[in-house]
Amino acid sequence: MRPNLLEWWDVPEPRLRDDRDAIVAPLAVTRCDLDLSIATGVAGFEGPFAIGHEAAGIVTAVGDSVRTFAPGDEVIVPFQISCGQCDRCRRGHTNACTSVPFRSSYGLKPVCGVEFGGALSDLLRVPFADHMLVRHPNGHPLSQTASLADAATDAYSAIQPWLQREPGGSVLVIGGLSLGLLIVQAALALGARRVVYLDDDAARCGLAKALGAEVHEARPRADMTPIGAFPIVVDAAGTTASLHLAVRSTGPSGVCQRMYGGFSETTPVLLRHMYGIGVTLRVGRVHARAELPACLDHVVSGHLHPERVLTRRARFEDAHEAIKDPTIKVVFLRDGIE
Repeated sequence: MRPNLLEWWDVPEPRLRDDRDAIVAPLAVTRCDLDLSIATGVAGFEGPFAIGHEAAGIVTAVGDSVRTFAPGDEVIVPFQISCGQCDRCRRGHTNACTSVPFRSSYGLKPVCGVEFGGALSDLLRVPFADHMLVRHPNGHPLSQTASLADAATDAYSAIQPWLQREPGGSVLVIGGLSLGLLIVQAALALGARRVVYLDDDAARCGLAKALGAEVHEARPRADMTPIGAFPIVVDAAGTTASLHLAVRSTGPSGVCQRMYGGFSETTPVLLRHMYGIGVTLRVGRVHARAELPACLDHVVSGHLHPERVLTRRARFEDAHEAIKDPTIKVVFLRDGIE
C-alpha cells in the first residue's frame, strides 16, 4: 500500500513455522486511529505493507506444543508480538519483548522492519500462541472485542492507574478520532465522578455526550482559557496545541496523560509551568497483551462497551475503501459475523 492506494494482494498463505505457533483467521477487524493516519498518508509510512492490527477471529491450526488453544476456538489477537517468557514480558512490558525485533506488531512493518502480516487478511500466523492469544468470551460478538487488541485496551490502561490513585477523580479528555471516546467510556466505567470531553468535531461530541460525558465543543488551542483544573487530563488529540492545553488544564500535582508520540521528532513541552505546579506527564505505548485481560473483564461484566464507539459496519471485502471513511470508527466483518 501507499497513501490513498490500498489494494488486495495475493500473498503466500501463512503456515506454522514453529510448534508454538497458531494460525488465526480474522473475522472482525476494527480500524485503529493509526490505520486511518496510515491510509490517508498522515503518518508518512512508506509501503507496500499489510495493514490492520485490531482483530478477533478463529483458530484454524496450531503447532504441536500449543496446549491452551485448538482449531475452532474464537480468540482476540493482541497487536504487539510478545513471547511471555523474557524478562520484559515477565514484568508486564509486552510492548518491548526481547525475543522479537523491537516494536514487532501486526500491520506496522514500517515501525518494526518485519512483515508479520496484517489483520485485514485471510490468515495470520501467531507466534507464542499459548501466551499471545486471549480467549474470546462466549456470548459476546467478535465486533465487541476486536478493538481490545489495541485501542480499547490502550484507553483502559491509560486511565486506570490514575483513577486507582484518585478514586472518583474528575477527568478531562481532549478528544480526537476514536481513542478519546474509548477513554471517556473507560473513565466512567472506572468510577470517575465527572468526565469532561473537549473536541471540535460535532459527531464525536454527540457520541461523547451519549456515552455520559459533559461536552465542550471547541477546537483545542494552546492559548485558550482552560475550562478547569483537573486532577487527571488525557490528551487524545495528539497535537502540540492540545498538549499545551492539556498541561495547562492539569491541576496542582495532577497527571497529564498523552496518548500519542506524534509523527515529528520533537514536541515542545511546557516544562516551566509543569515544574511550577507539579504536573506529571506520561506518554508511552500500551502493553497490549499484559493489559488486555483486565480490560476484557470489564467488557464481560458489562461495564465497558467498546462497540458503542463503532459508527460503521463494513464488509471485510470493502476494507480497501472503507478504511478511509472519516467516520469515528469502522469495523470490518466477514459475512455472518456480528
